Amino acid sequence: MFLNLRDVPTRVATGAYILHAGLEKWKEGEERAKGLHGMASGAYPFLSKVPPATFVKCLAAAEIGTGAALLAPVVSNKVAGTCLTAFAGGLLTMYLRTPALHRPGSIWPTQAGTGVSKDVWMLGIGLGLLADGFASKES
Repeated sequence: MFLNLRDVPTRVATGAYILHAGLEKWKEGEERAKGLHGMASGAYPFLSKVPPATFVKCLAAAEIGTGAALLAPVVSNKVAGTCLTAFAGGLLTMYLRTPALHRPGSIWPTQAGTGVSKDVWMLGIGLGLLADGFASKES
């Protein structure tokens, strides 16, 4: 087993949250899909070529996979941390590339950006799991 007892609360809380978000997105309607797609394609222009419904299904699948990796005790901290760091890094990059989400010339959020800026906690957890994985020399 790859998990230390100290990892369980962090991985369960984070994994359950992300898994739930992915399951909710999986059944999103057309209007919400367009909104999520619009925000993401503003930060990542190549996504404008992907239909909104397809984008939301892919996003949901990424969240479901990341959440499941965090919840599965047979997945090492290194692997789970890599998944979470990549996912959170993508969200925070979108945050930084979307001017309406943060104050001009600053990393601090506007009212509209508070929800996305909070994803920094996932980046911290992902990096912590990665560091623990490398420190314990897990495979």
